[in-house]
Amino acid sequence: MLKLKIKKGDKVQVIAGADKGKKGSVLEVSPTAMKVKVEGVKVQTHYDKKDGLLKKEGFIDYSNVKLVEAKAKAAKATEKKATKKASAKAK
Repeated sequence: MLKLKIKKGDKVQVIAGADKGKKGSVLEVSPTAMKVKVEGVKVQTHYDKKDGLLKKEGFIDYSNVKLVEAKAKAAKATEKKATKKASAKAK
């Protein structure tokens, strides 16, 4: 199993398939199947007895998306490291 570069919450763009060109955030990642669920991409209709017709996103292949913007969490971590180094130098 490979380590995927795209994680939940990242902004991606579809580069192949019927929804080519659409951008959205990643809702779910399936690393074993190498598939991702992107907001507003491959919308499927699902019938539920209780709720009626529902629109749900389906999984698309990992190779059909490209990373546009990573989640901002990584930027915060580097910011914290920089402040720790600055405070250590000040002592």
